[in-house]
Amino acid sequence: MSDVASLSITPEPIVRLENYFQQPYNLSIATARTCYSSQVISASDVDRDEKARAQRDRIAESIYRAGHHTTIQHPTFQFVLERVSRQFIWSFLHSHPFYNSEQVSQRFVEVKPGNVTVPPLGEEARAVYLETVRLQMGAYHRLIELVEPAVTAEYRRLFPSRDPSEKRWAGSIHKRCQEVARYALPVATHAHLYHTVSGITLHRYWRLCEELDAPLEQRLVVQKMVEEVRRVDPQFMELAGEPIPLERTLEYQAFEMLHRPLSNGTAARNGAGQAGRAFLDEFDQELGGLASKLVDYKVQGQATMAQAVRSVLGLPKDGLSDSQAIGLVLNPASNPYLSDTLTLTTVSKLTRAMVHPHFTFKKKLSHTADSQDQRHRMVPASRPVLASHFTADRPDYLVPALIAATPAARDCYDELMRVTWEAIRRLLELDTPMEFALYLLPNAFPIRFEESGDLLHFHHKWVQRLCYTAQEEIWNTCREEVLQVAERFPDIGRYLGAPCTLRSQAKVAPYCPEGDRFCGVPVWKLDVEDYRRLI
Repeated sequence: MSDVASLSITPEPIVRLENYFQQPYNLSIATARTCYSSQVISASDVDRDEKARAQRDRIAESIYRAGHHTTIQHPTFQFVLERVSRQFIWSFLHSHPFYNSEQVSQRFVEVKPGNVTVPPLGEEARAVYLETVRLQMGAYHRLIELVEPAVTAEYRRLFPSRDPSEKRWAGSIHKRCQEVARYALPVATHAHLYHTVSGITLHRYWRLCEELDAPLEQRLVVQKMVEEVRRVDPQFMELAGEPIPLERTLEYQAFEMLHRPLSNGTAARNGAGQAGRAFLDEFDQELGGLASKLVDYKVQGQATMAQAVRSVLGLPKDGLSDSQAIGLVLNPASNPYLSDTLTLTTVSKLTRAMVHPHFTFKKKLSHTADSQDQRHRMVPASRPVLASHFTADRPDYLVPALIAATPAARDCYDELMRVTWEAIRRLLELDTPMEFALYLLPNAFPIRFEESGDLLHFHHKWVQRLCYTAQEEIWNTCREEVLQVAERFPDIGRYLGAPCTLRSQAKVAPYCPEGDRFCGVPVWKLDVEDYRRLI
């Protein structure tokens, strides 16, 4: 990677430390000393005098070097980030479990022209880049117009008592249009968000901020985060060292060895090349037409869960059958936690028996859908180095059902994808670094990966995302996953469904918890295999 001081992106990202724990450095050492004290040590105790401060600094270095890092997990920092790309958020901020974010949604907030990250480019490459962004933004607004008749017709079918021409329903229709139109937007599109992390996560960010896929933007943003923290406590980041250079990261070295596109200009123009094309074909063939395929699971997961329930209650096998044990936990009629919106299942002793069944799925989602899917942080995945999935010689993208059902929209969409790939190829021919060229990839670009988790956390995800108001791609993968799990584990599968289904079984009214966001379909009357939707 080039010296970060000599490169920048425009417009420059904005980072502001909004809230933080007071005296984070002192607090982290106070927590360490408390472990070996007959009383609680306060942050002021470790900063009381010169002797206390010398002891504080010795302890800080000793435990940091030894890897005892839970002490720096206590201080927490809340940042406001603006003018950061969706690519950076997907690849870095949301690719791990230890954070919390609330960000602007492209589903519900219309994107304005010009709100994109522009990497450092030569004059000709910059012209190609900006013209492509202009076309992508234009296609986005054109697609909103093209799908509106189909959305309006479907909305009228779902809500026959509503007049779609009335102003009060116009917002709902427009949001459904922009939800699918956003697939045309580049991953360079800006977002703004609150992002909250603990001190240990900030240290990890700093050490690995120069990893693929967007090392320049990552370094710039994380450096600003670190500078904000140093402004309020100069000592907190002292022991973190310097970021690992991109060339020394595991992913970069593996990519160089097996693909060689990042440092070799000729190969870079082809993306992942022949090996990448073979991988894409193999992966898609193994999916067998599904968006999410169950490829591994604990064979005895259902029986093990049942035994765990008996163990919690101290019952022998003849005191509670497997089916009864599973029903006690998963049947909303017997388990009130399942119809509670606070998600109490991780705290309840009995529902924690759901951690024993485990599933792995092979999945293919668009970049924009996966950006929501990855927010289910307790169902982790091995997401790709994006350059390893890019092939310059053929456009690779997913088509939303609504666009596929609207011929004029499909024509506009397909043409945009052709133009976008042509522009990326041109950027690579101009020796643009792959990192910068891939900012033009559309939200529709497929993310292929494996995802694993236990029933406890898949259950939460499946229930929430089977709601008809959920993003359509994630809704579809959850439907496919539930049907495959139910086929193998019927005692578990019979209790899986949308939120309204669980509330109906628990007799909690109203069945739909979404209020005026009701989808218009009494889903609680349907089996999962009968779920169908267009918008």
